[in-house]
Amino acid sequence: MNVHIILNAHVDPVWLWPWQAGLDEALATCRSACDRLDHHPDIVFTRGEAWIYDAVERVDPSLFARIVAHVKAGRWEIVGGWWIQPDCNAPSGWALKRQIEVGQRYFQSRFGILPKIGYNVDSFGHAATLPKMLRDHGQEYYVMMRPQEHELALPARLFRWRGYKDGPEVIGFRIASAYCTRELTLHHVEQALTELPEGINDTMCFVGLGDHGGGPTEEQIAWIREHENAIPGARLIFSSPSKFFESILPYSDSLPLVTGELQMHAVGCYSVHREIKTALRRAEHIVYQAETHAAKTINADLLEKAWHHVSFAQFHDTIGGTCLPSAYRQIVDQLGFASSLSDEALQFELRRKIVNLPDVARQRIVAWNASDRPWSGHLEFEPWLEHQVWTDHCRLIDENGSAVPYQRMQSEAQTTEGITRLLFPAELAPSALTTLQIDRSENQAHAPLNFAVLGENGRLSNDTGVTWTTSLLSWTGLSVPAPALHLIDDKTDTWSHGVDRYAEDVTDTARWQEAEVVDKGPLMASAIQHGSIGQSRLTAEWRVYAGSNAIELRLQVHWLEKSKVLKLVVPANMGPRRTDGILGGNLERSNVGKEAPLRDWTLLEVQGTTLGIAAPEVYALDATSDRVRFTLLRSPWLAWHDPHPGNSPRAVVADQGVHEFRFHFIAGAAASDLDTLAVGLQRPPLMADVTRGMPSGVAR
Repeated sequence: MNVHIILNAHVDPVWLWPWQAGLDEALATCRSACDRLDHHPDIVFTRGEAWIYDAVERVDPSLFARIVAHVKAGRWEIVGGWWIQPDCNAPSGWALKRQIEVGQRYFQSRFGILPKIGYNVDSFGHAATLPKMLRDHGQEYYVMMRPQEHELALPARLFRWRGYKDGPEVIGFRIASAYCTRELTLHHVEQALTELPEGINDTMCFVGLGDHGGGPTEEQIAWIREHENAIPGARLIFSSPSKFFESILPYSDSLPLVTGELQMHAVGCYSVHREIKTALRRAEHIVYQAETHAAKTINADLLEKAWHHVSFAQFHDTIGGTCLPSAYRQIVDQLGFASSLSDEALQFELRRKIVNLPDVARQRIVAWNASDRPWSGHLEFEPWLEHQVWTDHCRLIDENGSAVPYQRMQSEAQTTEGITRLLFPAELAPSALTTLQIDRSENQAHAPLNFAVLGENGRLSNDTGVTWTTSLLSWTGLSVPAPALHLIDDKTDTWSHGVDRYAEDVTDTARWQEAEVVDKGPLMASAIQHGSIGQSRLTAEWRVYAGSNAIELRLQVHWLEKSKVLKLVVPANMGPRRTDGILGGNLERSNVGKEAPLRDWTLLEVQGTTLGIAAPEVYALDATSDRVRFTLLRSPWLAWHDPHPGNSPRAVVADQGVHEFRFHFIAGAAASDLDTLAVGLQRPPLMADVTRGMPSGVAR
């Protein structure tokens, strides 16, 4: 047996330290690795993550030159090829592709190589969409460690991995014991010899200091030399992942096949520190929009920098919410830079488009769908009318002069200055721009209303058969109890180590005041409830729209709990399986009560029909045959790793403060494209007033 000793250094750029400490550790680790290579001509060092190379190049050019020389000599192997080792569940699909692409662009430009080995040794789980994503970017192999043997049974340590039946595959290797070592022992090496497929005579054992870097030490290198033949029937050799995969390649067709997602290590990472998750998701969407719809307006180098920040925030401990509380301030600032830069570019691009519009004598409202997806729904906008009163004869007319239905709403500002908030339907193709004119002519026909929506006596309903009450959600052919909020005790640490689900026992449920109907049509009816759960305050706004199959919930939680989980529970008799949105796609999962990461939506089979739930601000859920539970918030102490008790006087409790969530409940065939709906909720059309062309003397 050949035990390929992989000398490496796992570097967490952010974890129990801020990113600038990660920068220091990256520099120190690379310097140490170069020193070891200079002193030992027979060893090889393995290193991934473009961010580290970029940091070295910017700070210490002479050290970077040493690395380049070792790479050319075959002594330093670049693996992974991505910007950072991300969480492999939480990012959006297109954003994880950018993670790969910005890393590959860097390595291609500096070293002329594209690594074929995907390398995420510490990521907490791996989405079923990854094998195809890897192959699409020229990567044929994948090295991981989590979930470990006690968390997920695999047929072997070395295996073929497909995300979906008949999909593309990569050769995967699960690291035994640990990806880093402090005290090197024979037991650590022997673990790498376990769970190998029959006929395989090669394995990998990872050696070197981490997570705060360091890499292989002189003592470790000496120990390996001394114990080269210490294990009967095995030989320790200094090697690299590429040499290992080359050695097993003749046997690859006979390796056992694993199909599906590889889950999971730490279920709590998808529901803790919500601020970083919402900030990342916003940045992923808006930077992508700027890239695809404002290329002429945004500086290419700044756009690349924005993707660097987005990719950096995808790091598994960062987006997982398991870093120091103080470390997040700078990460949120970096994401804010990416979002602000992109938003500015999009807003300027919209005005560039407006300049090309013809002059019109009436004030206009412009809406632009800066997305590669179609957008359909109801827009809300407050045109600036110079305090003019919006009278009953005022109309909205489209580009063909036809009247558009609208509804007046309470303005966002708490003022009597005559500001008017309008709600109106819109359908926009990808990249489409449309204009509406404000027509103040008297005695003109308004848009006919061939539909109805009502709000009365604590009940909302519309013309499609949709009805909401405080106890029931109903559609034609389907009724389910209204969602409930459950507060659950949670004694797990920040990661929720050691559990695959949260308790069923409920410590408290929401207490609601009587619902107040606020809007009564003709396009939308709404009702607002105020309430509380535990020590936390709640506001729920329910909406029903004319002509729509959706029931919308806008939930605000002022979270003040400690060691608790908040779940939104939808009771329903469901089938044995459901389909969840995941990174870059969707996946059918069993309803067995396990906590799972979620991207944007889930599709359930209920009473012989489908019930779709879009929830773009929720990142985890669990389901059984009689209910689905969305994990809204958790409140462990931050950076608390069991067995520490986690109750020091200065401990920070996660996610205290105000949080907002949106849910759309849709039944039947209308739930067929939840992905487009969820993307649309996160990429609303950009809007603006246009007064150019109005006669002089008319208030603008």
